[in-house]
Amino acid sequence: MSKGRLIVIALVACAALWVAFFDSHSLLRRAMWHYELNEVASENAALQADIVRLEQQVTTVASDAVVERVAREQYGMRRPGETIYRIEER
Repeated sequence: MSKGRLIVIALVACAALWVAFFDSHSLLRRAMWHYELNEVASENAALQADIVRLEQQVTTVASDAVVERVAREQYGMRRPGETIYRIEER
C-alpha cells in the first residue's frame, strides 16, 4: 500500500471514531436519547391512563356520599371535631 492510501484510511478511521463517540450527535448519544425517549413515552402513556381514569371518576360521581367516602378513604379527610383512628392489618 502506498503512503497516501494509508493516510486516507487513517483519516477515515479517525472520522468514523469521531462520529461514533465524540461528536455532539454521536451514535452513543443517539442511543442514550433513544432510550430516554422510550422511558418518557412509557411514562406519558401511564399518565394518560391516569388522566382517563380520573376523568371517569369525575364524571361518575353520583352523590355527596360518594364524594365523602372517597375524601375519607383516599385522602384521609375528616369533618371538624372528628377524630380518625387508622387500623392497619399485619
